[in-house]
Formats: sequence, C-alpha cells, structure tokens
Amino acid sequence: MSETTVTVVGNVATTPVYRELPKGPVSRFRLAATARRFDRVRNEWVDGHTNFFTVWAWGALGTNVQGSLSIGEPVLVQGRLRVRDEERGGQHWTSADIQASTVGHDLSRGTTAFRRNRGRPGRQPDADEPSFEIEPQGESASQEERVEPKGHGEPKEPTEHGESGEQSEEREPAAVG
Repeated sequence: MSETTVTVVGNVATTPVYRELPKGPVSRFRLAATARRFDRVRNEWVDGHTNFFTVWAWGALGTNVQGSLSIGEPVLVQGRLRVRDEERGGQHWTSADIQASTVGHDLSRGTTAFRRNRGRPGRQPDADEPSFEIEPQGESASQEERVEPKGHGEPKEPTEHGESGEQSEEREPAAVG
C-alpha cells in the first residue's frame, strides 16, 4: 500500500506543543486550511470550508517547529496524510493527521529570517566553505576590514562622499574568512 503525501497551505491554529519522548523530540500543532473563492455576485473573495489537520513533526524538525512557529502564521506543510476514525466516549471522531517531512513559512504572505542549526549531526563544514555568520562587534576583523551587507536595514543618509554614503573611488572588497 502506498502512502498519501500531501502539501497543505494554511495557518497555525494552536501553539506548537513540544515533548521529549523516548523515540525523540516531537512537536504537534493544529493547521487550519481555508478554501477561498471569488463571489461574482458580491464581487469579493469569500471564505469557504476550513479543514483542520494535526501536524506531527519529529526529531530536529520538531525542535525547529517549536522554536519557529506561532499562532496565526501562514505555513506550508508537506508530509504523509493519515485519516483516523475512532470512538471516544460513545462518539465517533475522525481526525486528519500529517506526519510532516517539511514545514515552512508561506513567503507569499510575509517574510521570515532563517537561522541554520548549529552542530548538525554528521556534517563537518568543508575547509574552504565560506562562513556567512556575522561576527559580533569588536571581534576578529577590524572596522576597516568589515564587509557591510548592501540593501538591508535603513537607507543611509547622503554624505559628502556621495549619494549613499560610499566613497566615489572603487575599492577592493576586504577579505572575509
């Protein structure tokens, strides 16, 4: 029997619950996915039916989910779908669970800042692999050697050196490493 893999786009409906179990760390949260359609009579978008899924994220994914998601955030979840039917207290319950393989923010609806896990098991950085980590002020490189990222943060005020505060003569970029 093959497994059903799904990708669901929706919003985090509950605060992720994180647990350390003998099988490893796990996070669980509810995902709400609401269909939207355009009503031509009212000339506006309207909400349709909302489906709720319980998302299970195991291992490092579970740890990252717990540290990254909050209620109301738009996310994409990909994983194995499992629909369960059960009796509880004389009532019939049906639940749709997703055992997640991937969880991420929906960047079509906002921005996010990615932070790579440190000390990933089984992986050593190559000797010639560049480091993109930003060093704290006062460490290692002198002020003249620092390379400032362009296009981020507040725009610079015009100065006597030019429009964006850069000197007009071209300079070699400082070595980073």
